Amino acid sequence: MYRVYAVVEGQTERAVFQKVLAPYLADHGIIFCPRVVGKPSHKGGNCQFSRVLQDICNLLKQENNTFVTTFFDYYALPDDWTNRDIAQSESSYIKKAELIEDGMKKTLLKTLTELNPVRFIPYVQMYELEALFFSDTTTMGKILGADESDFRDILDKFTGNCEEINDSRITAPSKRIMKIVPSYKKGSSVNAHGWRIIEQIGIKKIRERCHRFDAWLGRLEQLK
Repeated sequence: MYRVYAVVEGQTERAVFQKVLAPYLADHGIIFCPRVVGKPSHKGGNCQFSRVLQDICNLLKQENNTFVTTFFDYYALPDDWTNRDIAQSESSYIKKAELIEDGMKKTLLKTLTELNPVRFIPYVQMYELEALFFSDTTTMGKILGADESDFRDILDKFTGNCEEINDSRITAPSKRIMKIVPSYKKGSSVNAHGWRIIEQIGIKKIRERCHRFDAWLGRLEQLK
């Protein structure tokens, strides 16, 4: 069994990881441990890269035989993230993500010069966790109590690519959802929508529709 710590943005991500991803990865020999960025019991949201880097370093130094990954939404990343300004000028969502992930790794290796680089697996979600919901608009509509065609229409504008739904204060995935369903509930409570949608869709189907997310999980599954 391999232990992987995941530094995540907030309580919604932690709930998805604890309730859905951790059991899934356990079947692949991975003990998956999400940690919300910031101090213990912190609700998240402090995504300044200096804070994130500190948490990553602390986890990597804590045990020398564990791995650390990340899960942060590209949407609304603070400007202090390495390569953020360059990524903004790119048109390709894949290139945007790669620039941020490369920046994370290079900065970390400058900070922890003795680190074995295979122990850190950077990942940024394009453009938000909520993009994954669009891998099954029928399930999404059922849990949110909305007409699934509203979500399908959004997906069709991006030729069916969930990970291209997109980057602004009006059009980011969660903003689109809240426009249709103002009662959309983030967080980790029993009634929160995020983890329930992910659980009902299932990781297998999400991986089929979200290729960067699939590639990230594939890297975790191959850890040795």
